[in-house]
Amino acid sequence: MMKYNGILFSGKKLATIALVSALSIPAFAAEFITIGTGGVTGTYYPTGGAICRLVNQYKKDTNIRCSVESTGGSVYNINTIKNGELDFGTVQSDVVYQAYQGTGKFQGDKVEKLRSVMAIYPELFTFVARKDANINTIMDVKGKRINLGNPGSGNESTALALFKALGIKTSDLAFAGGLKAAEMPDALRDNKIDGYFYMVGHPTANIKDASNSVDVKIVPINGKKVDKFVKEHPYFAQADVPGGMYKGNDEGVPTFGVKAVLVTSTDVNDKAVYTVVKAILDNFEDFKKLHPAYSNITKESLLEGLSAPLHEGALKYYKETGLIK
Repeated sequence: MMKYNGILFSGKKLATIALVSALSIPAFAAEFITIGTGGVTGTYYPTGGAICRLVNQYKKDTNIRCSVESTGGSVYNINTIKNGELDFGTVQSDVVYQAYQGTGKFQGDKVEKLRSVMAIYPELFTFVARKDANINTIMDVKGKRINLGNPGSGNESTALALFKALGIKTSDLAFAGGLKAAEMPDALRDNKIDGYFYMVGHPTANIKDASNSVDVKIVPINGKKVDKFVKEHPYFAQADVPGGMYKGNDEGVPTFGVKAVLVTSTDVNDKAVYTVVKAILDNFEDFKKLHPAYSNITKESLLEGLSAPLHEGALKYYKETGLIK
């Protein structure tokens, strides 16, 4: 018999206690959170990395560890958040709207526990085409090899919605591609496709890679039907892809866009969400320097274009700092 904490135990019982103690999870075990993003050459992936770097600066105090995961994009991120496989995700604001309302890709499958954290930066629906493909307007896609976006991406979702508004069918294309974002520049360079759509913040390494390896044209997406399409969808706004960002494209090009929104779920605890928001906003000027797409954002703009309610953890921070009265 032996004593443990003043109590008499048999040797066998004491050994069992020691083993259980050794295997026990520490009282202050780290909490791991993961942010789902998109392709590694897009803007979502470095955005997730930038957020995680800021969050991890405080890991000794918060015990929260953040990691980033490259994914299939907006629709994929929402589905995995809904299923509890991801904690956060970067998602197009139109896809957030569809998921929370149960429309579009989420017809009859409303994601009621979806919550907004912040709308980070504007994304523009960009049509990149080979110059030798003779594509000068959006209607010139007919008979061409066009990549719409990988299944489960916001690119594909927006492209199909636009096509429907313009009366274009995927069968009108010579090829309707489902390549991932990272695969598109090489496919364009190798003449496997004539063009691709990409909802993205500018500038992006993806289009820079394409324009540095083949002559490309940023094709305007405009006209009366496009105007009507944008007007009918409150989460869209018309804007220009700035000129001078990509080789051979010196003038601004009209199109429309959304916001890149950081979302989460009601299943994620308030502390984790509060920590993410605080890490970004307490280091806001440093955050803005982490990618050119953030250069014109403001703290106030982070609350514009949200299509799902704010998570309580995010709301707590915004109220504490006076961003929300």
